[in-house]
Amino acid sequence: MEYQLFYWPTIQGRGEFVRLALEEAGAHYVDVARGEGGMDKLAAALREVEHPAFAPPFLKAGRMTIAQTANILLYLGAQHGLSPRAQEGRLWAHQLQLTVADLVNEVHDTHHPISVALHYEEQKDEAKRRAAEFIASRIPKFLGYFEKVMSQPGHRGHYMLGARLSYVDLSVFQAIEGLRYAFPNAMARIEPMHPKLHKLHERVAGRANIARYLASPRRIPFNEQGIFRHYPELDEAPA
Repeated sequence: MEYQLFYWPTIQGRGEFVRLALEEAGAHYVDVARGEGGMDKLAAALREVEHPAFAPPFLKAGRMTIAQTANILLYLGAQHGLSPRAQEGRLWAHQLQLTVADLVNEVHDTHHPISVALHYEEQKDEAKRRAAEFIASRIPKFLGYFEKVMSQPGHRGHYMLGARLSYVDLSVFQAIEGLRYAFPNAMARIEPMHPKLHKLHERVAGRANIARYLASPRRIPFNEQGIFRHYPELDEAPA
């Protein structure tokens, strides 16, 4: 099957979590909006009557249209061996992915704490307050939780779910990448407190398909239009 991924063509954003899963799986896919006439095709797909998506990203798989990042990954995980086979394991992976989604939403709110309809420059003061709280309490809370998951008694292996890589590992990798870009000073201080996550990030980056993808032009660079944005005034000063 050749998948069609519909997402904005110039940012990583939430679509990047899906791209990483497709790349790791070696799946055939078209990043529709990055091709000729892509934005018109994306707009047309959003107007579909049956099972319409609220917003990108969404994935066309045969006759199905699947929207919402965690929902897409739930499907791809089952199709490509990126999640456990048993229901309990699939639900656990989905739970962790939804927690990643919570983190991503909070990252977005550091630069748009009032409204997505306003430019960053129109809410800079509020963004500074929101980012300071995010750095002080929320980054440690989220990373601490994922570190704890990997440190539980009985946990076997080097990945979030144990011995085998899942789409959750790819998403945690992307979250760390994004946090490093957006808040390099803060992450330089916080990340060493979470050694298992640091090693997980290195392990994912070294996987053959992921390494090729990261080095390719298919990997859109981080920029200040996506979710993970670097505004120096929002990052804490180095100690």
